[in-house]
Amino acid sequence: MPLTIADIGAAILKTEYAVRGPIVARAQELERQGRTVIYCNIGNPQALEQKPLTYLRQVLSLVSWPELLANPDARWPEDAVSAARAFIAGSKHGIGAYSESKGVRFVREAVADFIRARDGIQADPEAIYLTDGASKGVQTALRMLIAGPQDGIMVPIPQYPLYSATITLYGGRMAGYYLDEANGWKLSRVELEKAYEKAGSEGTRIKAICVINPGNPTGSVLDHDNIAMVLAFAREKGLSVLADEVYQENIYREGESFVSFARVLEESGYKDVSLFSFHSCSKGFMGECGLRGGYMEIRNLPAEVVAQITKLQSVSLCSNLPGQVATYVLVRPPLAGEPSYALYAKERDGILGELRSRAALLVEGLNRIPGISTAAITGAMYAFPKVTLPAGKTDEDWCMALLEATGICLVPGTGFGQRPGTAHFRTTILPPTSRIKEVVKLIADFQEKYR
Repeated sequence: MPLTIADIGAAILKTEYAVRGPIVARAQELERQGRTVIYCNIGNPQALEQKPLTYLRQVLSLVSWPELLANPDARWPEDAVSAARAFIAGSKHGIGAYSESKGVRFVREAVADFIRARDGIQADPEAIYLTDGASKGVQTALRMLIAGPQDGIMVPIPQYPLYSATITLYGGRMAGYYLDEANGWKLSRVELEKAYEKAGSEGTRIKAICVINPGNPTGSVLDHDNIAMVLAFAREKGLSVLADEVYQENIYREGESFVSFARVLEESGYKDVSLFSFHSCSKGFMGECGLRGGYMEIRNLPAEVVAQITKLQSVSLCSNLPGQVATYVLVRPPLAGEPSYALYAKERDGILGELRSRAALLVEGLNRIPGISTAAITGAMYAFPKVTLPAGKTDEDWCMALLEATGICLVPGTGFGQRPGTAHFRTTILPPTSRIKEVVKLIADFQEKYR
């Protein structure tokens, strides 16, 4: 007898992932029918015309075909050749063989150097795991933390559905804490306490708190004091902290800057708060989603727990090697004075400048539409606007109707979580500037008719 739906575990059946949900499925169907679809549902930069960085692709090409290194010609800058040779030497066997489970030591050392330079703190290569994108690191941390059905993870609302989906899949409980929309989606100690107490009253044993900074889907950026507050809360409650920091290069507002949880943790002197931090090659200005590169750094974990993380990592043997190359370039790009620096800096600054311009354009345009309002996008790649709907309509209805009428594919706020009685949608700022203008106009025309 073939496998039936009745044979599938309840955790899988309950797992949902909104950014690739039914609206996206309908968008793909419309595209097959010949309709033009503008995908604003997911942070996938190169699918929306962002060009890959030249230097990364040069290094990756050389590592992938080492014969080119025997007699490199003028197409290959000296620093790209040196980087490729260093990776091959460090990996010993190139990208066609497994690395050690934590990833190539040479790359982990580069990640540690990157953290030291970024934060002015110590970093240990043995506390760094190279992962298939940040998502695999997050899943590893959650797998370690969720030991039974009463175990809960505090997650921001709105949240990135990776968290709700993975917690459900692993049989845990999600305890959502609301972000303050009226205050630029900042965190509030009052809301953290409310969520913690509510979870406790329901028999949930909270194990950790997750924070996404810069925020997805909110586009917010946390300051030093907000991060210190979260760490103090975690220490008081005996919680681990998961710091999702994949958008750390995506800061757009003058005066804002990225501050890492690792830096504030070390400044606080807390040795009794366990921290899992995540970074990725998929976002920032690199936008290499398909290469699946990233890393997880751990702090303040006992040796016996670290051994279990390493064991879990070894079940998958290692993260993919092209992704490890991309991670190396992420943390060790061309430096000023090196042959590739000028082009690298031009491409980097051009991408970030375009994103900053699109963020401002999108916010200004959406806030002119009656019934739609959104906070400023100070970081990341998204907006999470509030939308006023006719009685009886949901944000899923609105997003599906928008798709059918205009070809714009968004994600309803329900998939990320929101305060009861409100409706939102998430959109990226990744389409080209001309497309952003088109998206705003189409939404404005649609909203006028829909209301």
